[in-house]
Amino acid sequence: MRPDSETHVRRRGRNFGVLAALVGFILVVFAVTVVKVREGGLSEGFDHVMRPQMLPLPEDTE
Repeated sequence: MRPDSETHVRRRGRNFGVLAALVGFILVVFAVTVVKVREGGLSEGFDHVMRPQMLPLPEDTE
């Protein structure tokens, strides 16, 4: 078996850097997801659709 050439060593270093960046990104997305799920229904997005929660409450007229 021959030792790794300099090119392979540099590629391996770059691959570990890309791996670290991807793992960091995945952790950030996971953390944001966990925070949003824990907040519950308080985080409604604005999707240009009228929802019943957006309508004013009707007044009781008797």
